[in-house]
Amino acid sequence: MPIARPDSRAYRAVARVVRPLMFAMVRYDWRNVENLPPEGGFVAAANHVTELDAVTFAHFLFDQGYEPRILAKRGLFTTPLVGSVLRATRMIPVDRGTTAAAKSLEDAAAQLGGGACVAILPEGTLTRDPDLWPMEAKTGLARMALASRLPVVPIAQWGAHRVLARYGRLPRLFPRKTVTVSVGPPVDLSDLYDRPLDSQVLRAATNRVMDAITAQLAEIREEPAPAARFDLRKHPEYETKRTTYPPVERP
Repeated sequence: MPIARPDSRAYRAVARVVRPLMFAMVRYDWRNVENLPPEGGFVAAANHVTELDAVTFAHFLFDQGYEPRILAKRGLFTTPLVGSVLRATRMIPVDRGTTAAAKSLEDAAAQLGGGACVAILPEGTLTRDPDLWPMEAKTGLARMALASRLPVVPIAQWGAHRVLARYGRLPRLFPRKTVTVSVGPPVDLSDLYDRPLDSQVLRAATNRVMDAITAQLAEIREEPAPAARFDLRKHPEYETKRTTYPPVERP
């Protein structure tokens, strides 16, 4: 089993259980891993199609020798079993929907180093795009990246939805499906570092990262991405969790 940096005994204990299960459930196709930073902390950002891809995302990073720190609601940290695991593996508590959320992201970024990374799904929820392309993301990722000046690595993944459908409850384990994960070069945000963290700057940084993720996904899917990303704010009817989505008119 790979030794993720820094070497966390709790993380390795969890991995001893989870890794064999994931390898039994899916085949992996991991691409362009040379784009991951060889040292130092970083932010890994990926698209979000199904509940399962949070696990395939963390599994990929762990097996490349990194210790992914995943954002979780603060309330989960006080639960008896899940909370103890989250604390032991040094996951990041976030007060979602509050002004404290941005501060918790900045504090988490400051604690990284030695191979640890923040694993974040910038959309904040499963994509509502009818064709499963990335949708407009929240700006928490940009705030963390610009405040910490950590590299942001765009990662696209595709295939986990064939195991567990969007908002699905029962996995389809047979035949075993392939999950492809592709890493893009770090996104250059350096020209934004010294600018005020206003909505315009945060949105510009967010769009650059999402563009890079979408480009990686287009290569995996071997088809062009939509000209415009789906924007959940313009389609509030998609807030409701549904297993089928009607076609939506894009701008």
